[in-house]
Amino acid sequence: MSGSTPFQMRLVHLDLKGAPPKVSYLSEIFPLFRALGANGLLIEYEDMFPYEGPLRLLRAKYAYSPSEIKEILHLAGLNELEVIPLVQTFGHMEFVLKHTAFAHLREVGSFPCTLNPHEAESLALVGAMIDQVLELHPGAQRLHIGCDEVYYLGEGEASRRWLQQEQNSTGKLCLSHMRAVASGVKARRPSVTPLVWDDMLRDLPEDQLAASGVPQLVEPVLWDYTADLDVHGKVLLMQKYRRCGFPQLWAASAFKGATGPSQAVPPVEHHLRNHVQWLQVAGSGPTDSLQGIILTGWQRYDHYSVLCELLPAGVPSLAACLQLLLRGGFDEDVKAKVENLLGISSLEKTDPGSPQGGGRLLPWQQHPCPCHTSQPPSAQLCGCAAGGQQVCHWLVQPLPPPAEAHPPGHGSAHPARSAQPPGTVEHPRAGAGGCPAAGFLPGCRGGVAGGKRAPQPAAAASSAAGPQRGVCPPAATHQPWQGRCSGPLRGELMPGGSCWRLGGLCTAKWPGQYGPTWASCPLAQQCLAHTQFLRALGSPWGRD
Repeated sequence: MSGSTPFQMRLVHLDLKGAPPKVSYLSEIFPLFRALGANGLLIEYEDMFPYEGPLRLLRAKYAYSPSEIKEILHLAGLNELEVIPLVQTFGHMEFVLKHTAFAHLREVGSFPCTLNPHEAESLALVGAMIDQVLELHPGAQRLHIGCDEVYYLGEGEASRRWLQQEQNSTGKLCLSHMRAVASGVKARRPSVTPLVWDDMLRDLPEDQLAASGVPQLVEPVLWDYTADLDVHGKVLLMQKYRRCGFPQLWAASAFKGATGPSQAVPPVEHHLRNHVQWLQVAGSGPTDSLQGIILTGWQRYDHYSVLCELLPAGVPSLAACLQLLLRGGFDEDVKAKVENLLGISSLEKTDPGSPQGGGRLLPWQQHPCPCHTSQPPSAQLCGCAAGGQQVCHWLVQPLPPPAEAHPPGHGSAHPARSAQPPGTVEHPRAGAGGCPAAGFLPGCRGGVAGGKRAPQPAAAASSAAGPQRGVCPPAATHQPWQGRCSGPLRGELMPGGSCWRLGGLCTAKWPGQYGPTWASCPLAQQCLAHTQFLRALGSPWGRD
């Protein structure tokens, strides 16, 4: 199957920190993954892993049980899907550091996203997490240890003192922690190879990277989710990593969850073009220059963020992207193949809520929502917009021949990290701008230029309270979207209260259009859809 693709491994990323699927759903979707061309899974458990002992408080209310983890691994094995578990060990540690018991291990006290690398207890903590994950994955050949987007590194008091010493730098601090974690993995399980996201390594000097010992311990995953990926820049980066001594490199694309924090349906053409560019990158270097590619499917931009595209809504995008990788392009034949595998008559209009192809609901079309909770289903869950309208997703026509690679000096796809000062939250409001149907129609989406997940600092340093709860003004009458709200307007909707200032926002965006009947405002409708989904999950954030 992989004879025509430069990627030996093709892994589907399952991001379980929001709307995690039931095992019964996975039992039906894994065979489809395999049929589409995947041969592996990257499973990011976060708080869905059944941690025990002192780590038990990390569990979400509906976390998988050990027996369910074993069943997931069994199902993956039946479908010849290698499982690589992912454990965050540096950045994106909100689900751990939000708890009072571990809050003292934050790099900066106000922000639970980054672990303090100076504390011996920090290394013991991630070591204990890795031990439990590897224990339930006895056959794992690889373990992803995260280490991406380590925001505020160097800004804690201990780091500031350490950085005052000559020859010390944030790069050295980052590499030291990576080396310690990876060495711990190799000590625990010598046969397991650690993987890391590469964004913290990209800008480090070659001599520092080569001398750190990290290249002998980990395999970096180069991630870029943009449609205009800088092919030449990626080739140069791969050459740099090779010179530094990394034996194997990986790529990471995206089939959903990378174009806006509240995106409802993936913009498939964007994702197809991203994969076309990655094929060009792979074809520009030596054979097998990339060990494999991870098709990421983010479910939240961070632990505190709202849900973006659900997995069922992302299956058509995943199918198209996997087949593009296998066949080297997306023409009419590939399009027909995808339609046949999905059991639908046409990719040009896909309604996730209606049976197609023989009248049987396929796994990715099923209602009720296949989420791992015991809550009752909602009529709005999988594929319905506010007001009961079905979300009709217009996919793409076959792509034209790929354009030439970007010339040298085109510029990085990723904005400089320094562009966002500490303490700020940058959540691009994809689909929440002036487009009346924002968030539900693929033509109304924002552009997140290369950023994977914007950092979300905690508004309070309390234990597990999550984001700061605002005080909402009382409303004259109770509207259906009042109560537990978490919608696409990050910062405007307050969990635990009503849709704060929604009427004023609608009036400002569309003056005179809604007046006193702003319940029909598209922003309110988006809030309603997201609210109903999260209520069905049992909490305003879809977790315990």
